Amino acid sequence: MSELKAFIFDVDGTLADTEKDGHRVAFNRAFKEADLDWNWSIDKYGELLSVTGGKERILHFLKLDHPEFLQQQQQAGTLDDLIKHLHGRKTHFYTQLLADGAIPLRTGVKRLLQEMREQGFRLAIATTTTPANVTSLLESTLGKESIDWFEVIAAGDIVPAKKPAADIYDYALEKMDLTAADCLAFEDSSNGIQSSMGANLKTVITQNHYTEDHDFSGALVVLDHLGEPDEPCHCIAGDIGDATYISVAALTKLFAA
Repeated sequence: MSELKAFIFDVDGTLADTEKDGHRVAFNRAFKEADLDWNWSIDKYGELLSVTGGKERILHFLKLDHPEFLQQQQQAGTLDDLIKHLHGRKTHFYTQLLADGAIPLRTGVKRLLQEMREQGFRLAIATTTTPANVTSLLESTLGKESIDWFEVIAAGDIVPAKKPAADIYDYALEKMDLTAADCLAFEDSSNGIQSSMGANLKTVITQNHYTEDHDFSGALVVLDHLGEPDEPCHCIAGDIGDATYISVAALTKLFAA
């Protein structure tokens, strides 16, 4: 029987509800600064989340909503530079939001991370967001020392193909010198679970506002959040027995089932 040795976490939507109140707001600020009359509503951003990666999301938006502008930029040879600039400014505004404490961790995340560390489990991150975004979120919510809690932070363009491809999880496993049979992944979206399961990882889902209707077939369990002793989680699919919040003991039992 395999022994659970490590936990690998997605970031956006999993550690924190960063999409609706973080990245979306930051994109809109970047657009406004560049004198572009684009504004991504909550619903519009939900549609755009079908594409992983911020630069890829901007390009997808232009193809759908502003094909003439896209063509002009392509003909002028300025498209790549524009997208890179907008994405860089988005990251700047996003880190400002984090510094202002506008994006807290999701329910149960801090408690569970601390419990995992206390019990000697190894931790890693596998995400499509940029390394700067990961660092900013961890530092603003858990303190600067939390960067060292994770022995691998696999983020951004470090692999050729982003989620739903399995590349980012394969990379994290390789760097940790572990197999999928040693680890448990945490995700929040269909793209995420396709990525983790593509790497043969057992996966826990904590869905959010944008992923309530996603297909999570194959997940060990689907929850609304990780829960706290005084704030029970709701089990949407799967079985956590009598547990009212997710602990290392509950995860170990799920992993062995």
